[in-house]
Amino acid sequence: MTNRAILVLNAGSSSIKFSLFHLHVSGKTGLLCDGQLSGIGQDAHFRATDGGAGRLVDQHLPQGSSHEDALGVLLNWINSHFSEKELIAAGHRVVHGGARYAAPVFIDANVLDELRRLIPLAPLHQPHHIAAIEALQKLHPTLPQVACFDTSFHHTQATVVTSFALPRALTAEGIRRYGFHGLSYEYIASVLHRVMGPELAGGRIVVAHLGAGASMCAMQNGRSVATTMGFTALDGLPMSRRCGNLDPGVVLYLMQEKGLSADAIASLLYHDSGLFGISGISDDMQTLLASDDPHAAEAIDLFVYRISRELGSLAAALGGLDALVFTAGIGEHAAEIRRRVCAAAAWLGVEIESRANANGEPRLSPLGSKVSAWMIPTNEDLMIARHTRRLLSLRLPAEQVSADKAVPTNMK
Repeated sequence: MTNRAILVLNAGSSSIKFSLFHLHVSGKTGLLCDGQLSGIGQDAHFRATDGGAGRLVDQHLPQGSSHEDALGVLLNWINSHFSEKELIAAGHRVVHGGARYAAPVFIDANVLDELRRLIPLAPLHQPHHIAAIEALQKLHPTLPQVACFDTSFHHTQATVVTSFALPRALTAEGIRRYGFHGLSYEYIASVLHRVMGPELAGGRIVVAHLGAGASMCAMQNGRSVATTMGFTALDGLPMSRRCGNLDPGVVLYLMQEKGLSADAIASLLYHDSGLFGISGISDDMQTLLASDDPHAAEAIDLFVYRISRELGSLAAALGGLDALVFTAGIGEHAAEIRRRVCAAAAWLGVEIESRANANGEPRLSPLGSKVSAWMIPTNEDLMIARHTRRLLSLRLPAEQVSADKAVPTNMK
């Protein structure tokens, strides 16, 4: 089985992040390499490392290379660099699965049609996921592909949590709260027992996925109870460039009084708001933390304040709070944000220990804290690889997944 591999893809408008996992006889899934194809459509750049600090490739692709061109380069590189490996499937991160998909699925024509229908609900992400799927179908038509959805984890939420106070006819059309970052939350839920211990892991936990996209999720027994994002990935916390929670009357005002078109408003809310819009400096938290500009401080203050507000709301949804977990780029690397959020949550019983926070230790709180704080790195790619492997095991006998039914990586 160790000569079989699964490719994980997360495609964006001008980049494709990837990871290659090999399959152990033990049933575990280990990382072979990861990297990114960036600058697609302009000055494309291909980088990969061995899963650590070791650089495997760092090269520029021909000017104007498309997603399909970039994927072709990646597949041929995998074939030559890992010639002993055979690719048995590809797993994709897909942001929106709508109301239909509560679990990962093999991709076929019907699934692709549904993903296209959901493009208006995730315009920043969905079209690019679909483009990567279609490109891989052309390059490697026999390779099984699996869609893993950021919305699936939140299907455990009660109807009252997912509903808007709108006419039922709109709810029937799929206008409801979906929630996102589910692959990240699912990974965190999968390691809570090992990191925290079984008693605390089964308790009332809020996970703060703080990155360029940011959201929070209330969990009980590892299941989603409530989350800050809703119908689209615009809702909830202010993000790097997305606005977060917004009175819908603002949109009406911009249309009726300022004459903005739907496209102009979409660009404003998705690209020109959030930390970038408030600060006018940057959408990067480390840059803002290092700045002495008062507008940078204002952006940070609002970010922390909104996290604190949402934490109170999610604790209410859980009927209390036992632990707070930070994850994703800001959550894992910005100790100052963790400190400020925990200080603002002291009324809930959250405590943080300065040395543990500065060192980025898993447990940030002193032993005996009423509500403990934690920092747990997320791993969405590993979650996708696990789901892909599981679906393959359901489709084929185990010996076929691990041996003679593998699909060769050779694309030449």
